Amino acid sequence: MALPEREQHYTYADYRAWDDDERWELIDGIPYAMSPGPSTIHQRISIDLTRQFSSFLKGKPCQVFAAPFDVRLNALGDDDDDVFQPDLLIVCDRAKIDDKGLNGAPDMAIEILSPSTAIRDKLLKFNKYQHAGVREYWIVYPADKMVQVFILENGRYLAKSYGETDTIQVHVLEGCEISLPDVFSDN
Repeated sequence: MALPEREQHYTYADYRAWDDDERWELIDGIPYAMSPGPSTIHQRISIDLTRQFSSFLKGKPCQVFAAPFDVRLNALGDDDDDVFQPDLLIVCDRAKIDDKGLNGAPDMAIEILSPSTAIRDKLLKFNKYQHAGVREYWIVYPADKMVQVFILENGRYLAKSYGETDTIQVHVLEGCEISLPDVFSDN
């Protein structure tokens, strides 16, 4: 299949027909190519966060998923025009999970910034996650060794920032603490 054109509006049905060797996201039906491969620092952060969440969630109803994992944010099936691949996500309602990914908003999404995705993650996805009701959204800044945490209250995100020596109390997972010294130790 030819690469999608930016001027055309696409849906999840179109997205599924594209080449599996390339990663895309859809935001309001506009395709955005994903980076060919994350940096080493990005991978280390992703792996450690996945490890910490997986350890906490063992035997619990919520699950952690790592990219690539399709999130059809608006739960419109093939007509959905928002399809994201957050770096990590937490899902507590297993009924939203199908063989293609997640059909609806996750409880939590985490994006690890890279130069090619920073504007999308901090602006476009931020607004979409807030509107869709994602209860907790983290933006990880690898170069600055910090995390911005956004908690959804009354339909709007409230922000708090954490540095490399902090521990984050995960709002959507009671009792879960994420150690940032572990996350940023090899970076």
